[in-house]
Amino acid sequence: MAHYLVTGCVGFIGARVTEFLLRDGHAVVGVDNLNDAYDVRLKQWRLAQLEGRPEFAFHKLDVTDLAALRRLVGAAHGAAAARPSGDGRPFDAVVHLAARAGVRESARNPWVYLETNVTGTLNLLELCRDSGIEKFVLASTSSVYGAENARPFREDANTDHPLSAYAASKRAAEGLCYTYHHAYGLDVTVLRYFTVYGPAGRPEMSVFRFVQRLKESRTLTVYGDGRQSRDFTYIDDIARGTVAALRPLGFEVVNLGSDRPIVLREVVQLLEHLIGAKAVVEYQPPDPADLPSTWAAIGKADRVLGWRPETSFEEGIRRAVDWYLGNRDWARDIQTSST
Repeated sequence: MAHYLVTGCVGFIGARVTEFLLRDGHAVVGVDNLNDAYDVRLKQWRLAQLEGRPEFAFHKLDVTDLAALRRLVGAAHGAAAARPSGDGRPFDAVVHLAARAGVRESARNPWVYLETNVTGTLNLLELCRDSGIEKFVLASTSSVYGAENARPFREDANTDHPLSAYAASKRAAEGLCYTYHHAYGLDVTVLRYFTVYGPAGRPEMSVFRFVQRLKESRTLTVYGDGRQSRDFTYIDDIARGTVAALRPLGFEVVNLGSDRPIVLREVVQLLEHLIGAKAVVEYQPPDPADLPSTWAAIGKADRVLGWRPETSFEEGIRRAVDWYLGNRDWARDIQTSST
């Protein structure tokens, strides 16, 4: 049994990664500050799926609070010392999934993005250095790729021209990870996630918004003309790739995507078929920080992690719709980014 610290453990990705680790027989200490970046009921629902499991411990904690993190790691040190076969390290790895996410909101409040995504990452890297934790997995984003990058996006592309404060904060976190690898030998895997979707997803993301608004006969807002495309990647595939990244790799940056961009208008058409309703679409000007398309090159994920996506977009969308219908009594009232 390995012992892991998972930050953002009741976020969309963090909750599923935590579930996969517990399913594999590992112990997880999960931290999350349960902030109100979006409706906290979604986070509470995810937490309820994890609570009560014997190898899971939850702490309401903000990764920007270094003193609180040190107290947590200090307590974990004591537990590690009591394990008969342990090596004294509080955790075998840190899986850092806590973040402020979203391109548009980062234009309105860039400070919280820098504090959480940069300072929070720095705090956790320092804890690894001080505590002898040898493995660190960072959740990054396809948003670090800019308008000038050729598609499909490759990990060796120049990412020096981020289009949003969110992307800039994640690129800075990646840089800090390399610094701690180079200076202190920390084994780091940086994962660039591409448009993650699925049951209990983030409500400002297109899939949750579209499902809710179509089912509830509300106007569906699309930023741009609807011909933009995204490399949608199902949550379970993302969680599998994240767990695979816990192996020793030195320092690697790896895309996790579907390698199958989907046009937004096609997403709407598929949802119309699944839900049995006709969408009323309102087109708004595109955000200047939004890319017209994203597309992941995933050959490196195959080579380095032995990972490829397994869930088709059609199946993943069906599961997202089924989840919404099963939780509609409260999910219908979740606030999305379009009002």
